[in-house]
Amino acid sequence: MEPTQVDKLGNRFEMAIEMALRLHKSLVRKTREIPYLAHLLAVTALVLQDGGSEDEAIAALLHDAPEDQGGIETLTLIQEKFGKNVFQIVEACSDTFDVPKPEWRPRKEAHLEEVKKASSSVHRVIAADKLHNARSLLRDLKEYGNLLWEKFNGGKEGSIWYLQSMHEILTEKHPGYLTDELGKVLKEIENFAN
Repeated sequence: MEPTQVDKLGNRFEMAIEMALRLHKSLVRKTREIPYLAHLLAVTALVLQDGGSEDEAIAALLHDAPEDQGGIETLTLIQEKFGKNVFQIVEACSDTFDVPKPEWRPRKEAHLEEVKKASSSVHRVIAADKLHNARSLLRDLKEYGNLLWEKFNGGKEGSIWYLQSMHEILTEKHPGYLTDELGKVLKEIENFAN
């Protein structure tokens, strides 16, 4: 009998959950007092629902860890604990490890160019991340209105541009449910934001 998706999640996945909890347990989302871990778990669920591997699920749990919690040092720790494949996915999901971060628009433009060349595993994790971010953004827009854009470095125009640009790349590189759903949520955001 072939192993099920659940059977593929072993001790490494448990270690990744513990690491994500340890690194992010005191953090909350940008617009609400929701534990940041909720985002990481939601992205991981989307990756698994999309047929993702254990490495992709681990990368989903840790995709924001280096950027938000320790930079290259955290990325090196991820490689030591989870291997080169997880390291490469997490590295490609981050647009910078620099502190302070470079200017927003050029950094996002450079990241989009890198995503075009990334692996299918990176595309899956990014699609799940952007879908969950877009869903959260839409929910918050409905509650807070356009004042919400003040919390985002790119503002309304930049944030929508970035999500649209990422959606265009993913439409080509990772077609399917995650990307289709991202497109639908983006249309709702655009309609609501006008």
